Amino acid sequence: MSVPLVFLPGFMCDARLFWHQILEFSADRGVVTAPLQGATIEEMASAVLAMAPPKFALVGHWLGGLVAMEILRRVPERVSEIALMNVSPLAEPPAVAGQREPRIIRARTGRLDEVMLEEVPEAALAPGEGRTEVQAMLLDMAGTLGAETFTRQSRALMRRPDQQRALRNTRLRAMLICGEYDTICPPRRHEFLAELMPHAEYRLIMGAGHLSPLEQPVKVSRALRDWLDAPLLLR
Repeated sequence: MSVPLVFLPGFMCDARLFWHQILEFSADRGVVTAPLQGATIEEMASAVLAMAPPKFALVGHWLGGLVAMEILRRVPERVSEIALMNVSPLAEPPAVAGQREPRIIRARTGRLDEVMLEEVPEAALAPGEGRTEVQAMLLDMAGTLGAETFTRQSRALMRRPDQQRALRNTRLRAMLICGEYDTICPPRRHEFLAELMPHAEYRLIMGAGHLSPLEQPVKVSRALRDWLDAPLLLR
């Protein structure tokens, strides 16, 4: 029997980020989308583990990918395989962290849409007619989560740990997915991850940027299907 699949959405996103993947995989396995609750990556990981099945496959996008890395570091025996999308294992650079508090202030004074378009600018998404629709979905998800969640998730990103050692030591089969236009977590970062992780496969998603599951849902689902259908590694 297939292990359940746990999706962890990215920064200021909810289950709608994975709408296509949820429909694709729910026919043949249990599917769970876990909200990111807590003030730090570590607290978010604890909250996910408290509600997750005993054994599961794990998919994380950006902030959700950081939480997935922490789960893998903490309880590798509960994770059957892992997929990381549009993510970086590095601690936040000081220059980027320094921009977050001013954005938090603006978000808390009614300018959440404005700061979200700075967090995920047009240049980080694929060009074309679909970009406006993807941005609208991002703003709708962020608006649903609200300024308090923006504050909490922003500060979690600021304080996030470096996870390179945990990834280097993993023996799980991994899938790394990145959109070609992602400037927030660019393709080169994922190539580095593929070299760092012993059993990782890297897929560059053409025609996508930082929100690849929304921008190219069929291509992302196909990559995840290949990952899930491959034989598990013996540990």
